[in-house]
Amino acid sequence: MNNEHKDAVQDTVTEETIEESLENTPNSGESGSAEEAVNPEQEIPVTDSADEAGSAELEKLQAEVLEHQQRTLRVQADFDNFRRRTQKEKEDLGKYASSKLITELLPVIDNFERALQASEENPEFESFSKGVSMIFRQLESVLATEGLTAMKSVGEPFNPEYHQAIMQVESDEYEEGIVVEEVQKGYMLKDKVLRPAMVKVSM
Repeated sequence: MNNEHKDAVQDTVTEETIEESLENTPNSGESGSAEEAVNPEQEIPVTDSADEAGSAELEKLQAEVLEHQQRTLRVQADFDNFRRRTQKEKEDLGKYASSKLITELLPVIDNFERALQASEENPEFESFSKGVSMIFRQLESVLATEGLTAMKSVGEPFNPEYHQAIMQVESDEYEEGIVVEEVQKGYMLKDKVLRPAMVKVSM
């Protein structure tokens, strides 16, 4: 083989080898794509459906929080009302603790007054009357310290909160609707009506 033919064969082999090497070597574009596919720092785009789902979940949580807050406020208000009501009942219990006893003593007072009126009409019972009167005044004083006071009814306008009308009568002295006679005394225990007065009212 002559030298010219050998050089031609070597050139052909060299070109084929270079072309095969180039085909087997990945280009820069493909390499860049592979790097991008495995890059952990690359941000993943968020779709609109994910945004809507997150917004709906947030609204649901906010509604639950608001409901729990309102429920807590209602429970607190109920507790405050219960505490105030219990405190008032406790105060009333202490304030009117003696009301039952005093109510039972009112007929005794009535009988005392009747006895005193009867003894005044009979001079023979003057000394007895004085003794009974002293006992009666002592009892009145004890009850007064507990807050018992007799109502003043005659000459006052009729008030169903304080008076129990048993009869209407004609009167030249009083206008219509005025208490003209007290049949049975009424009593107040502090600021509470313990027994309304039985009265006659002008018509």
